[in-house]
Amino acid sequence: MLIRLALAGFLLAHAVIHVAFLAPAPPATAGGPTWPFTTTNSWLFSRLGIAPEAAHLVAMALVAVTIAGFALAALSVLGILPVSMWLPAIAVGAASSIGLLIAFFHPWLVLGIGIDLALVWATVVAGWTPVSAAPQV
Repeated sequence: MLIRLALAGFLLAHAVIHVAFLAPAPPATAGGPTWPFTTTNSWLFSRLGIAPEAAHLVAMALVAVTIAGFALAALSVLGILPVSMWLPAIAVGAASSIGLLIAFFHPWLVLGIGIDLALVWATVVAGWTPVSAAPQV
């Protein structure tokens, strides 16, 4: 059960970090790094001629879908939702997360993309489900 709790916590933490895209950036410091979670300068939306306000709305929607997808996956891991929710929840959460991280790309966000790709690989390619982590009786 501890492994399930850790996995559910990891999924929720990965989801909630996306809220940083909607929070105001902290004040810049002299010589400090730039804030990676910003919706004001999307390389993708600016090339498509989409206004920054519209890009921010898209970011808000992607954050909401990411949190919902990973929250459903976490509930599936814990056995609160059926295990049949695992694959669609991971797929939706990871796809929206990857879309958000690529649309508003910053080099630091590569870690998040890697997490999403690993979750998709484990679920779709390797066929892992929370049931396979359950102890055999």
